[in-house]
Amino acid sequence: MEWMYMHMPISGVNIFWPGLIILGAGLGVIGGFFGMGGAWMVTPGLNMLGFPMAFAIGTDIAQMAGKSLISTMRHGKFGNVDYKLGFIMLGGTIIGFEVGAQAVMYLERLGNVEKVVRWIYLVLLVFITWMVFHDVAKRKQKERAAAREGKQVDALATGIEWHKALHKIKIPPMVHFKMAGIYCSAWLPILVSFLTGVLAGILGIGGGLIRMPALIYFIGCPTHVAVGTDLFEVMMSGLYGAASYTFKGRTELVAAIVMLMGAAIGAQIGSVATKYIKGYGIRIAFGCSVIGCAVSILFKLLAKMYPAYGTLLDNSATFVILSVVTVLALYIIIAFIFGARKELRMKKSMAV
Repeated sequence: MEWMYMHMPISGVNIFWPGLIILGAGLGVIGGFFGMGGAWMVTPGLNMLGFPMAFAIGTDIAQMAGKSLISTMRHGKFGNVDYKLGFIMLGGTIIGFEVGAQAVMYLERLGNVEKVVRWIYLVLLVFITWMVFHDVAKRKQKERAAAREGKQVDALATGIEWHKALHKIKIPPMVHFKMAGIYCSAWLPILVSFLTGVLAGILGIGGGLIRMPALIYFIGCPTHVAVGTDLFEVMMSGLYGAASYTFKGRTELVAAIVMLMGAAIGAQIGSVATKYIKGYGIRIAFGCSVIGCAVSILFKLLAKMYPAYGTLLDNSATFVILSVVTVLALYIIIAFIFGARKELRMKKSMAV
């Protein structure tokens, strides 16, 4: 079975290469569907396959940049990317990320960076979970109220409508984002991107996990445009991060290329699947993925608090993350297959 292992020339480790393709394909599907780089899932997966942590992070960022590029191009064809909004947010994201990174340096000097970051991560994930499912519950309430009156809720109506209050703040310059269908102050996306960038810098992630819900609930993007625009930002930040880690000699390019073979197919499936699972279907699946991530972080925290069970809890955290990746990827692939078959049947019936 030696042929199943590939020598990595930079890190010097032997890696089970089919595992790289499977991991790349699964995360390509999820990244293309949710608009996330998936660093919170890839890094532990690469580490489990045998990469030292620094190489796991560097290789993760390199494959994330390539995968996001493929997904962004696909979403761009569907009209899901608001490039104007993406470029405006990019500046706020970069500045915010540097502020967050400086905060981490400060915490490191105090000697408690890991503990603080994990708790911030956990609180943030709990808040995002509450926000997503509170939104779903409010939307259901509206649907039931409308049904009692014999009406239907507008397809673009949302449960949480914080963005409507924020759009009333008319600080110039006012900007129209055509793809997102939003007219608001340019300072709103700049401020949101800065704050999400700060959190991404502190947590050491690409930011898609935070930015995607922020685009929906604070800026008011339709879900599919939030996914596409977020991927555009992940792509830009990923290219910068890949160059930085490669320069530092911590990117295993062979592994990144092998993963991209799987991710190229997976990203296409994930992006196209957003045609068949609209709005609230994406939000609910996203909320479930956040719950899985929160449980994994909780195991990591408990492993530090109870060293006697550290190995068991660390392994449990990795198991939860990989299980979430597997289940979500299967869900999206199945939805993609059923949606494509339905679309083909409709086209055939129209042609007859």
